[in-house]
Amino acid sequence: MKALFILLALAGPAAADGNSSLDELTTREELRGFEPVGRVDIENGGFCTGALIAANLVLTAAHCVMNPDDSPVDAGRITFKAGFSHGISLAEVPVARTIVDPAYRKQNPASIEMVERDVALLQLADPIPSSVISPFGVARPGTGDEVSVVSYAEGREEVLSWQRLCKVVGREDRLIAFDCDVTFGSSGAPVFDRSGYRAKIVSIISAGGEMDGTTIAFGMELPEQVDRLKAALRKGDALSVANPGATVGTVPSGMPGTPGKRIIMGPDGGTGGARFVSPP
Repeated sequence: MKALFILLALAGPAAADGNSSLDELTTREELRGFEPVGRVDIENGGFCTGALIAANLVLTAAHCVMNPDDSPVDAGRITFKAGFSHGISLAEVPVARTIVDPAYRKQNPASIEMVERDVALLQLADPIPSSVISPFGVARPGTGDEVSVVSYAEGREEVLSWQRLCKVVGREDRLIAFDCDVTFGSSGAPVFDRSGYRAKIVSIISAGGEMDGTTIAFGMELPEQVDRLKAALRKGDALSVANPGATVGTVPSGMPGTPGKRIIMGPDGGTGGARFVSPP
């Protein structure tokens, strides 16, 4: 990790010069293409950012669904609000189950290992039809250094903000560092590779801080961790279950069930400020 910090110190300020500013996605036309990104709201506990990666699966940061004592946040307190903008969501769905790496522990500051494990899947009580929102795919980071981030955050919690261009400034094993403009509430925000036909999620925001006057965010590689968490859900494992007696929709490629709770379309309210941990 020392080598990565040296790289950050050298590359961070230079890379930031080419970064774009934050653009608020205030209209449905501006939001087009980013509808799967939404606010992960925790009742009486703030919010994070998440993204739909299957009809009933939301990807976010593990620390968003863990209490300070490492006990799980009750899934029944969590709601995903896809495309949330100024009180209106394209789809608002309660969370039925959550799952994280069993070895994950909440730390501040976070260790490298915990940043790499800071991934959670939220299984929705009912799938969001693809006719309403088409989920994003998850992929390995490319070899280039340009990425894009869409997030909610403290002070801009009512509308998504899009940084069209920021940079990868360091990599070490499965850890990735970015000079993207993120803060409290950006935890779990998807980091996109937009070089192809459609954007793919290559990391999520876990931790952040400043170095030499430059905002630095840390994320991780995703495919293996996401696959492990999906497999655990198919086996029936979960960190927290909102209603243990209820059945829910399927996790892709397994786990039979029937729909649980309805999708709520329309007005919404409530704000907060989710924890955004310090850099390792």
